[in-house]
Amino acid sequence: MHIYKLSGRNVEVTEALRDYVESKLTRLDRYSGQITDARVTLTVRDVRDAGRRNRVEVQLNVPHGIIRAEEHHADMYAAIDHASDVLERQLRKFKTRYLKQREDNSEAAELETPVLPPLSLDDVSEFRPEIVRQKRFEMRPMTPEDAAAQMEALGHDFYVFISASSNGCGVVYRRKDGHYGLIEPKL
Repeated sequence: MHIYKLSGRNVEVTEALRDYVESKLTRLDRYSGQITDARVTLTVRDVRDAGRRNRVEVQLNVPHGIIRAEEHHADMYAAIDHASDVLERQLRKFKTRYLKQREDNSEAAELETPVLPPLSLDDVSEFRPEIVRQKRFEMRPMTPEDAAAQMEALGHDFYVFISASSNGCGVVYRRKDGHYGLIEPKL
């Protein structure tokens, strides 16, 4: 694997760090030889908790989605080790699900759409939400099953995607019963 982008925030990325990151990520090729892009950000922060001082963020782009890990540790090399272990588990899980899905090739059960309780005007006037974080990311068309696998690989509770069948926007989410839900607009 070739690291396409390795950057540091408040830390100089030395050759030793670069080589260590590359050696750890090269191990991941055995789980997915189709990693198209890798972005690694090493950050040293001025925080009271020494165990959270060094942060490693890794994003791997694969043909059917994204695999991501973020780890903190007092030692940068240990944070890289932990992130590598997390990515390895996620890639193994992602590959297993992808192969099982291809093997089964069966239609997914119809998923129900959640019904949200109505809000009163009093509730809206008391709470004024503000946007505190904004993300932009590339969206590739995929099936709801692929989106659910991506959601699991990222460790999120929901995932926004472009439907391969309708080219519309959709959201998959994890239900309390452990199954998945799908929200799609009527076109």
